[in-house]
Amino acid sequence: MVTLPAKARVVIIGGGISGCSVAYHLAKLGWTDIVLLERKQLTSGTTWHAAGLVGQLRASQNMTRLAKYSADLYTRLEAETGLATGFRQCGSITAALTLERKEEILRQASLARAFGVDVNELSPTEVKTLYPHLNIDGVTAGVHLPLDGQADPGNIGLALAKGARNNGALIAEHVKVTQVTQQNGRVTGVDWVQGAEQGHIAADLVVNCGGMWGRDLAAQNGVTLPLHACEHFYIVTEGIPGLTQMPVLRVPDECAYYKEDAGKMMLGAFEPKAKPWGMNGISEDFCFDQLPEDVDHFEPILEMSINRMPMLADAGIHTFFNGPESFTPDDRYYLGEAPELRGYWVAAGYNSIGIASSGGAGMALAQWMNDGEAPFDLWEVDIRRAQPFQKNRRYLKERVSETLGLLYADHFPYRQMATSRGIRRSALHDHLKARGAVFGEVAGWERANWFANDGQEREYRYSWKRQNWFDNQRAEHMALRTGVGLLDMTSFGKIRVDGTDALAFLQHICANQIDVAVGRLVYTQMLNARGGIESDLTVTRLGETSFLLVVPGASLQRDLAWLRRHADDRHVTILDVTAGEAVLPVMGPKSRDLLRLVSPDDFSNEAHPFGTAREIEIGMGLVRAHRVTYVGELGWELYVSTDQAAHVFETLVEAGTEVGLKLCGLHAMDSCRIEKAYRHFGHDITDEDHVLEAGLGFAVKTAKGDFLGRDAVLRKRETGLARRMVQFRLTDPEPLLFHNEPILRDGAIVGYLSSGNYGHQLGGAIGMGYVPCAYGGESPDEMMASRYGIMVAGQVFDATASLTPMYDPKSERIKA
Repeated sequence: MVTLPAKARVVIIGGGISGCSVAYHLAKLGWTDIVLLERKQLTSGTTWHAAGLVGQLRASQNMTRLAKYSADLYTRLEAETGLATGFRQCGSITAALTLERKEEILRQASLARAFGVDVNELSPTEVKTLYPHLNIDGVTAGVHLPLDGQADPGNIGLALAKGARNNGALIAEHVKVTQVTQQNGRVTGVDWVQGAEQGHIAADLVVNCGGMWGRDLAAQNGVTLPLHACEHFYIVTEGIPGLTQMPVLRVPDECAYYKEDAGKMMLGAFEPKAKPWGMNGISEDFCFDQLPEDVDHFEPILEMSINRMPMLADAGIHTFFNGPESFTPDDRYYLGEAPELRGYWVAAGYNSIGIASSGGAGMALAQWMNDGEAPFDLWEVDIRRAQPFQKNRRYLKERVSETLGLLYADHFPYRQMATSRGIRRSALHDHLKARGAVFGEVAGWERANWFANDGQEREYRYSWKRQNWFDNQRAEHMALRTGVGLLDMTSFGKIRVDGTDALAFLQHICANQIDVAVGRLVYTQMLNARGGIESDLTVTRLGETSFLLVVPGASLQRDLAWLRRHADDRHVTILDVTAGEAVLPVMGPKSRDLLRLVSPDDFSNEAHPFGTAREIEIGMGLVRAHRVTYVGELGWELYVSTDQAAHVFETLVEAGTEVGLKLCGLHAMDSCRIEKAYRHFGHDITDEDHVLEAGLGFAVKTAKGDFLGRDAVLRKRETGLARRMVQFRLTDPEPLLFHNEPILRDGAIVGYLSSGNYGHQLGGAIGMGYVPCAYGGESPDEMMASRYGIMVAGQVFDATASLTPMYDPKSERIKA
């Protein structure tokens, strides 16, 4: 029995591969007083029964960076610790059975090249050559990643634990954390029990690596950690004579993966509708446990696999395995400090890629804890993306029945979740639905993405080509460009900052000049110490000590946490008022005509210039009208108290018949904003992207005095830009861009698109992405003198490049 200390710098809860990785990397950084507590035995929850696939390519550069780090770590871990990890770089093959899947995997291959991952595209015959046991009937293409591999998950966990111990960490098994203690909004330590003993460890920091136990543990402290266990099935055959080492094989169209291991074959499944497990908690004695077999559930996968891998027909089944793993509402794991409680960190919810992810995730979290800021953009997996409502058990149970299967489903652009819908709706939801709205979901909000015509089906038909709403988007896009459109953007996050120190606080945390007249609206960023963009927002001064911050709905919790973290002892209140107001953008060259029909107020440039907000009358209601735009046209965002929203909407729609008003969705807003080269947080701008390299220097006012990130801005002005944000238009009007397509400069890959959409006004697909500047001092003219192309599914298309917006570069239309 290990003697536990009374105090530690950090206590890590959970001894799976995730917790062991965090302990290992903190110890490698020189931390002492590290304690890891495991309720039963190391790796006894999910890690021990994981399939151990280590793939390197992920959906973004930084997730790929973490997966590649994991592979590199597992390669050297055995030499460092003396424990075998079983890691073999046997490669992996993904085989496509449809033309749509072929397009997807060829796009993934292009992505791999942009991210520096070795990749080979394969014909069906070449797939057969590399994997002779495979029946290639119906195979349309393959992709081979030669440096992918497989490993022994349990041994990796134990090797990480040994490495952590060798560097001074204390790891104790059979110690259950019963509670994380807190005081004044901070973690103070943990209470523990070990057999008949119990005690407390005072700690500055706690890391929840509790896996499928993590949600309930977090809930004790009011921390949102939305995850839920699902049953995960695989079989292992008896030994198959002559079976030698093979690449890992994925056939996602049949929901299956295959792994050769010691002369046996493992067949695993990510079935379309999964079986959630542990709804009412997990038994106290759960340790290296299995769940009951469900042959009927697995049988459809097995039938397809016997056709696809004929040798399975004669192979006996050695093991039919069913074990629980935790899944999240969006199939991405959680890292970072919980916004609800300082010092409470999380690394959990790995969605069946925990072995491939935990090495890199542990490194990134340790660096984040050590430095006080993430080592690079981790927004995809940031715990702050979780919405408080998502801890609801019924919501999670329903959602994870879908997310497990989505790992192998077609990853079509604009794919919408089918489960757990309708949770957050604006006051106008039913009005929009009655008029043909087809909804998507972001942060739980139902948002009208496009409007179906009379008689048109109101659902998505997914494809990598033009989807069934493409013409609807064009009509809405052109209405915004040439007439007037009405949107519902109630999902915007709205934050009130009030108090005697409100101005000083916002001046410190925002890069633009916030000391403006009451009624002025300021576009700004909140920066970190590196000059990276933590938030992209508008600030409207409502009074001498009152301000309204408007942020993207998806980043609201992140932005609230950032504000509260930096408020310190200032006399300010920070309040989420999102649900209190609907937001109705009225946009387009005829927007002024429409507003004049419904309001007695003056909408001239003199009375209501761009960048101002004031109260107006519409119908019999009162509205705060912000003259601002995210589509690049004359327009106003109308902020209406929720109780009056329906009346104002009906008034606008009724009057709109005179000016050709068209209801528009988020797809049209996005295609308009990309024509105007407006940046999108989370894609084009992140905490890793310097505000000057993002082309947003116009919103930074260093002359106003000190503010967070100012020194980094001044340094960048001295040293010059390392890269610039560039807008691209494909000269061929046929291909489509989404994001992550490689950018070629004079024939060489130099980056990838951060976002893409179709520019219906400009007549081609539009993308945005960063291009490095040669030698750091390259002029804009020199950059634009090059020849640019964009790679789409392995084919390069010529592109026109511009550092200024291709649409209305002088912004004359928005000030008309």
